[in-house]
Amino acid sequence: MATIKHLTSKNSNYAAAESYLTFQHNEYTGLPILDEKGRPKLRDSYLLDTLECGESSFAMACLIANRKYGKNGGREDVKTHHYIISFDPKDAVENGLTMERAQALGLQFCKENFPGHPAIVCTHPDGHNSAGNIHVHIVIGSLRVRTVERQPFMDKPCDWEAGKKHRCTSAMLRHLRVAVMEMCEQADLNQINLLEAQGDHVSEREYWAQRRGQRRLDHANAKLAAEGQQPTQTVYQTELDKLRKQIYAVLNKTTTFEEFSALLMQKHGIAVKESRGRLSLLPARPDKVHHRQETEQEAGKRAGADRPLPEHPACRHHPAQQREEAG
Repeated sequence: MATIKHLTSKNSNYAAAESYLTFQHNEYTGLPILDEKGRPKLRDSYLLDTLECGESSFAMACLIANRKYGKNGGREDVKTHHYIISFDPKDAVENGLTMERAQALGLQFCKENFPGHPAIVCTHPDGHNSAGNIHVHIVIGSLRVRTVERQPFMDKPCDWEAGKKHRCTSAMLRHLRVAVMEMCEQADLNQINLLEAQGDHVSEREYWAQRRGQRRLDHANAKLAAEGQQPTQTVYQTELDKLRKQIYAVLNKTTTFEEFSALLMQKHGIAVKESRGRLSLLPARPDKVHHRQETEQEAGKRAGADRPLPEHPACRHHPAQQREEAG
């Protein structure tokens, strides 16, 4: 089953994209792995090609386009879009998928769906989780360098005109998922319906939070085992995963919205609010409660006073002080 994932970057160092694809990086910190001489270590295996760059490197092609059209000068501007097509690990054995074949599929996919954008297409033989899945990275400069022929999935002039930026809308992502499914079908590769929900959606941020948390937990458990103690927890859960499981547990016991919201509050202290057809969940977070200091008037009211506490006679604006000064 091939999947496609989209990421954006605001990094103005365009060379960093190619560096990430060609050199080894620590999967937790994102920093390059150095050899004994302090130099970045190349990846063991990869295939890399560029498109729409002419005689320039990808980084130079993007910088030339930015200068020509006066775009991407701000820190918050999206400089590159990163798409990752991951193939089913079984395709290598069952369907003869090789890195060369995957690279050719990635190049054709990029030409058809991101025409006019400087691009890097790079194939790696395995993912960071060692699942054995061949995958293709497609990194495109956000700015289109030439006007291209309008395609059916382009609905506005900014989608085909030179000097305009790539838009990754919901409609565009849907089109790309369909394109991946059609590509796999034509290449006789394993594929699932990417338009249907496939279990829980886990964001990139939550995925890496779970990986880092599991790593810390494994190290802590290793220390406990060395001391002869039994670990009480072996699987790390993110806060979102805990919330997900709490909601599912309540959903299986209720049939109406009223029952669901009442039981969720009773069991887990989670409030449910409905607004404009959308549900919002408000988990109980005692550590986030902020206490402010009482004002003098609030203190006086709490003590039973009907008016603000009187000022000290030494105050220059107090009536008694003013009478003394007048006399």
